[in-house]
Amino acid sequence: MIIQEMSKSERVVVVSSEAQKTGYPTAWLCWSIWALAALFYLTGFYQRVSPAVMTDELMRAFSIGAASLGNLSAFYYYCYLAMQIPTGILIDSWGARKLLITGSIAAGIGTILFASTDSFALACLGRAIIGASTAVGWVTLLSLTTHWFPARHFAMLSGLGLFFGNLGALFAQVPLRIAIQHFGWRPVVFASASVVLGIGALSFFFVKNDPIDCGHCSYAPPEVHRSDASVVERLKGFGRIFEYRNTWLIFLAQGGIVGSILSFTGLWGAPFLRARFGLQATTAAEVCSVMIVCWAVASPICGALSDRIGRRKPIYVGGCIVAALGWTSMFYLASLPLAAFVAISAVTAFASGAVVIGFAYAKESVPPQFLGSISGTVNIGNMVGPTLLQPAIGRVLDRHWTGQLNKGVHVYNVHAYQLAFALMVGWLCVSVLLLSLTRETRCRQSA
Repeated sequence: MIIQEMSKSERVVVVSSEAQKTGYPTAWLCWSIWALAALFYLTGFYQRVSPAVMTDELMRAFSIGAASLGNLSAFYYYCYLAMQIPTGILIDSWGARKLLITGSIAAGIGTILFASTDSFALACLGRAIIGASTAVGWVTLLSLTTHWFPARHFAMLSGLGLFFGNLGALFAQVPLRIAIQHFGWRPVVFASASVVLGIGALSFFFVKNDPIDCGHCSYAPPEVHRSDASVVERLKGFGRIFEYRNTWLIFLAQGGIVGSILSFTGLWGAPFLRARFGLQATTAAEVCSVMIVCWAVASPICGALSDRIGRRKPIYVGGCIVAALGWTSMFYLASLPLAAFVAISAVTAFASGAVVIGFAYAKESVPPQFLGSISGTVNIGNMVGPTLLQPAIGRVLDRHWTGQLNKGVHVYNVHAYQLAFALMVGWLCVSVLLLSLTRETRCRQSA
């Protein structure tokens, strides 16, 4: 029997002979734990884009225009973004289980506050709490993936995780719009809070940080287990990962891809479609739903294809190029009929699914002990996109508002949207350039 003595903050890397006899955990156990984390990530995505189908209700409830609505939605992203570095530290010190439980409870509280207040300031606070608490979702999911599944499946499972997230965004389109029309936006948001709190309760009873906690062998590399670094050392880890070339390039590029699709499907797509094609709110939500489905389906496909061909860069760069061309066509081809718009939007969203490769690509570009730091950093890059684009688009729209109102709600013309959406297209073009400069890892740990 081999036993290794470690401090309280460390896990046992060399397991006992009894654990070795037990071997690796069953697939059912691995998938059950992974599914709870994926479900929490799903609710975070749902919360993220839900304002898109209640823009009129929110403007009316809080007596606000496009710029304020953009800020209300973006408060989620502000705090989501701010929490990424603390999350990267906490995932190493607390573990995924505590983060998942705490995040679920806090998200439930923030959702209840958002649903119950008539104050715009308190509504922003509620969105901020939701953003901060759901910020742990993605890094928690990646951490559990590292510990409970073989490394060769990381990109595919990252894509599958993003697929679950996009299911949440899908529920926040037509199903949410129909529910709001029948029950009102506040009761529906209260119901959302109860679901999130339920996930926290299930996580308390069933989730474990690592198979070692159940007497099984871990899939995580030894470097991931050695977590006795101080908070200061972990903060230095965030600085150290930027010494690697790919970190900067991926960090800056991700926001263009994620920011574009979340700004469109998560807030400004539905009102743009109403302005351009005269669609009803539910029909506009259906178009955004098509995009979300395509993005969701593409994520695991892109991850699995990248694993299979043993390359990251071709699919990653190619997807970004197609997305940039797609958004440009959608916004600036004046004679584009609705059917063609939907077809191009579906291709654009599918191509955007290549963004999931960024997590595996970045993970392979730095030493494995920086898993928490690099996951949090890439996620910051993702969320910088919508955090900046959503309110920026709102400000451009307000600047070009003609004064038109419909039942107290600001109405913007197509030209205003085209000017505002130039921000999305411009960032995507920069992303193409940045990704073309990345160094291929060939699906191996290269640092």
